[in-house]
Amino acid sequence: MGNRLTEIATRTGDAGTTGLGNNQRVSKNSLRIHAMGDVDELNSHIGLLLCEPLPEAVRGLLVQVQHQLFNLGGELSIPGFELLKKEAVLQLDEALAEHNAALPRLQEFILPAGTRAAAQAHICRTVARRAERAVVALGNEEALNDAPRQYLNRLSDLMFVLARVLNRMNGGDDVYWKSERLARQDAAQ
Repeated sequence: MGNRLTEIATRTGDAGTTGLGNNQRVSKNSLRIHAMGDVDELNSHIGLLLCEPLPEAVRGLLVQVQHQLFNLGGELSIPGFELLKKEAVLQLDEALAEHNAALPRLQEFILPAGTRAAAQAHICRTVARRAERAVVALGNEEALNDAPRQYLNRLSDLMFVLARVLNRMNGGDDVYWKSERLARQDAAQ
């Protein structure tokens, strides 16, 4: 892995390039840097979600996710390197199964709303989808391992499920989209 920063204001990026973990310099507008930036933003939003009151199991899961996202970012920063393991994707699959099992089936689309923690989880979901798109775009141009793309795909699903869990934490519920179908059903009752 490349040198660890000991100084933050290096001024080496003033010309619009940045250094990768293998000491290669690339444009700050490259697909790789976009993907790294979206993963970093996602990790920051999860950090903000961790400021909210959360069940300890959810908190522990999100801290673990932050570490895996750091691995994912590290992998993106060094072309051809692997840091994010397939086991990380399996852990998200297990968490999805566990949390989904406790939720009622969806009857309608839900809005990204509810409690503050749930709304922040929805922001994490949307940023995860953007990061996934950036990784897919990079993968269309350069060889990448499968795990980063798969991890972000599962993580966005998990954030949706966790938003639903967090909306129910104190007896709340999802905020449903008021579709025409629901309006007709409500009027008929």
